[in-house]
Amino acid sequence: MNPADELREKFAYDPTTGVFIRRSTGKVAGHRKGNGYLHFQFAGKKHGAHRLAWLYVHGSWPEHDVDHINGIRSDNRICNLRDVSRSVNLQNQRRPASHNKSTGVLGVYRHAGGRFMSRISVNQRDTYLGLFDTIEAAQTAYLEAKHRLHPGSTI
Repeated sequence: MNPADELREKFAYDPTTGVFIRRSTGKVAGHRKGNGYLHFQFAGKKHGAHRLAWLYVHGSWPEHDVDHINGIRSDNRICNLRDVSRSVNLQNQRRPASHNKSTGVLGVYRHAGGRFMSRISVNQRDTYLGLFDTIEAAQTAYLEAKHRLHPGSTI
């Protein structure tokens, strides 16, 4: 039996809610991990519910990353999922990198002299966007560049 048929035999999936139900017990499948993704056991292995939703609906495993378009990692409605390359998936990042402790704002970093620097990565290269007096101005510059340079972004 192929994986999609096996999944459909053991679970019911509602594409409008993104919820999986175990056919054997009638209970909701999955638990939320610390990173916000839902996972559950299928075919002897733990899988992300977003990848299983893709398999359930499309009948084959996704070729690349399954991106949550709205950025909510537990929202596994099929209309919120897309199969995209890793680089496009990273363009949809909504939170600053974990090493950005200076401002907590995506694309904005504290600079010497109390100003704020904005930069964006394109094809694994940083592009400097400027120095700004406020976090808000730096963030605006970042978001404008993001809309121009990251076609995969949905923010």
